[in-house]
Amino acid sequence: MPSQCATKELQGRTYRCFFELALSVMGGKWKPIVLYHLGQNGVQRYSELKRHLPEVTDRMLTRQLRELEADGLITREVYRQVPPRVEYSLTPQGLGLFPILVSMRDWGAEYEAARGGARLVTSGEPEPAAPKGAGGLHPRYQAGVQTCGQGE
Repeated sequence: MPSQCATKELQGRTYRCFFELALSVMGGKWKPIVLYHLGQNGVQRYSELKRHLPEVTDRMLTRQLRELEADGLITREVYRQVPPRVEYSLTPQGLGLFPILVSMRDWGAEYEAARGGARLVTSGEPEPAAPKGAGGLHPRYQAGVQTCGQGE
């Protein structure tokens, strides 16, 4: 029987195993969705992200974006103009999570199908099929961006 892992601390985050650390960094209701949309759509402004997440409050989205930035998964680029423009994009570490998020999306699609499909409860279009090639990754990230742990 394996012994219990030692407790570690990294930047104020306490954890016992790498899986626990990964979940504490990218887990929650909104962070994976933000990361997925940034990976799929490339650079996004706040309003574009908000459009993908109509149920999230402004306060919660701002908080999640700040945490993702502090954890090194996204970058926030501020353009000094009137009105100010702010854009968010994945860092190489954030990019490393994208294949995992695509796998989770695919699992969700399989789960829905196995359960007999879902009924639409709001107007709008159903989610399109997963894009082919590069796992749905936006072209901005396909050209020479290394993920965390590759070549570092």
